[in-house]
Amino acid sequence: MKGYLKRNSADDFKRAVNSSSNIVIVTHTNPDGDALGSVVALSSYLARQGKTTTIVIPNPYPKNLKFLDPRGDVLIHTRRRVAAERAIKFADLLIALDFNQLKRIDELEPIVRASASKKILVDHHPQPEMEAFDLVISNTEVSSTCELLFWLIREIEGGSVSSIPDISAQSLYVGMMTDTNNFSNSVEAGTFLMSYELLLHGVDKETLQLKVFAGFTEERMRLMGHSLLNKMKILPELGAGYIVLTKEELERYKFAEGDTEGFVNMPLNIFGITISALFTEKEEHIRVSLRSSDNFSVNQFSRRYFNGAGHERAAGGRLFMAVEDVGKYFEESLRKELEEN
Repeated sequence: MKGYLKRNSADDFKRAVNSSSNIVIVTHTNPDGDALGSVVALSSYLARQGKTTTIVIPNPYPKNLKFLDPRGDVLIHTRRRVAAERAIKFADLLIALDFNQLKRIDELEPIVRASASKKILVDHHPQPEMEAFDLVISNTEVSSTCELLFWLIREIEGGSVSSIPDISAQSLYVGMMTDTNNFSNSVEAGTFLMSYELLLHGVDKETLQLKVFAGFTEERMRLMGHSLLNKMKILPELGAGYIVLTKEELERYKFAEGDTEGFVNMPLNIFGITISALFTEKEEHIRVSLRSSDNFSVNQFSRRYFNGAGHERAAGGRLFMAVEDVGKYFEESLRKELEEN
C-alpha cells in the first residue's frame, strides 16, 4: 500500500537479492507465527526466483506451526549449532525478519555481527538498530512483519501477488493472523486488503485458523485452565491483571515452546482491565510479556522496568529475580508508572 515502503526500498532489496548467491534468513528467539511465517514466506519466494536460501532460527518454534516447515528444513541453532553457524558464516546476504535489535537473536548475535555479508532488516518494531544493517525496511504502522513483507513482495512483483508460491501466501497470512490475534488488534485498512488479495490467491483461512488456533495439546489447554483459575491476579484499582508461571508449573503441564502464546491477552477480556502481563520462569531469567488495550505504553513500561521493548500496546522483556518476587515488583512498578503518567 502506498506509504508502507520508503521510496526505492523495493528496488534496493531486489538489487541486493539479485547480486547474492547464498542467502540466510534469520528471525528472533522464541519465534511466533509472524517470525516463522515471514522467514518461510520469504525463503519460498526467493527460491522461486532461483536463489539458494537457508532459514536459521535461534531456538524451536511452537509445535502448532510445524505445518509451515513440514520437511524440517529450518535450521534451529540450539539443535544444529554447527550447521546453523556455518550457514551464517558463508552467507553473502543475511536478511533479518521480525526483530529490531540483534540482541533479540541471543547466541546468534555475535555470529551475525561477525559475518561479512550484506545485511538487510525487514521489521515492524520501533527503534530498529540501524547501524547494524546495510538496508533497513521498517514500518511500525503495519500489523506484522508478514504484512510489511507482503507489501514489499507485491511492489517487487509489480503490484500483484498472484504469482507468488502457495506456501509464501499461506505463511504471510499466518503471520498476519497470529500477530493481530485473528484480526482483534493492530489492524488497519491495508491489513484487510492484504487478506483479501491472499484469499484471492487461494489461501484457505478456515484451515489455517484450525491449524494455528486448534493445534494445541491437551496439556496446553490444562495449563491455560490452571493459569485462569489459580494464577491470574486482577488489580481492579489499577485496571490490570497478571499471571506468573513457575518452572515447576510449566513442567507439570509438559510445557513446550509456544504453549503460553496468547495467555497474556486473557486478563484483557475482563471488563475494566486494560493492562496485562504474563511472567514465565526460565532457567536464567523471567520472561516478560506485556499488553495494553488503551493508551498505556507497555513499550515505555518495559524499557523502564523490564529490560525490554516492543510496540506501544505489545512488548516484552526479562527480569532477573526470584519468581516469588515478580508479582510484588510488577504491582509496585505499575503504580509508579501510572502515578508518573
